[in-house]
Amino acid sequence: MTTPYRQIRARFDADTITVYQAYDPAIAEPALAAQAFVGPFKRERMTWIKPSFLWMMYRCGWATKPGQTRVLAIELTRTGFEWALAHSSLSHPADDQNPEDRRAGLAAAPVRIQWDPERSLRLARMEHRSIQIGLSGEAVDRYVEEWIASISDVTDLARETAADVEAGRIEDAERRLPVEHPYPLSPDLATTVQTSTQP
Repeated sequence: MTTPYRQIRARFDADTITVYQAYDPAIAEPALAAQAFVGPFKRERMTWIKPSFLWMMYRCGWATKPGQTRVLAIELTRTGFEWALAHSSLSHPADDQNPEDRRAGLAAAPVRIQWDPERSLRLARMEHRSIQIGLSGEAVDRYVEEWIASISDVTDLARETAADVEAGRIEDAERRLPVEHPYPLSPDLATTVQTSTQP
């Protein structure tokens, strides 16, 4: 079965959805201890959350890039996640959107949606897309204060999976990966983020 060009795929249950971020230990360790993002995390900066584990691995180089050596799995409430989608604007223009409307939408929305090529276990570019969600302003405040159910460290998982891939143990690497399923969206949310048909 062909994966739709744009589709949110994630690890989730009835109440929460898991997203990933990678940080320096100076930010990651206090966040793990507090189970919330605290200083030196800066709310003033846009913070990007990623439901795709492999896209996070591509972005952080399997937890090897400077400033991204600790990978965190953050469980968010699905209510919060869907609030973010509902209050988002696309980084890329919709087919029927004029440039002025796009600029106004980006300026007004506290959430930015970007669709980037999904990645394989070898971090090669794939044909279908993975969603990245940028939070700013009110969305960051809600993220930090309301939405987070738990924060866990998955750095070892990242490095162990990378070691399996490097050694050619692809089946072992695949078994380590978090299981991600298509995330169900209402028709309105699917339209807002310009996804393909959801399950």
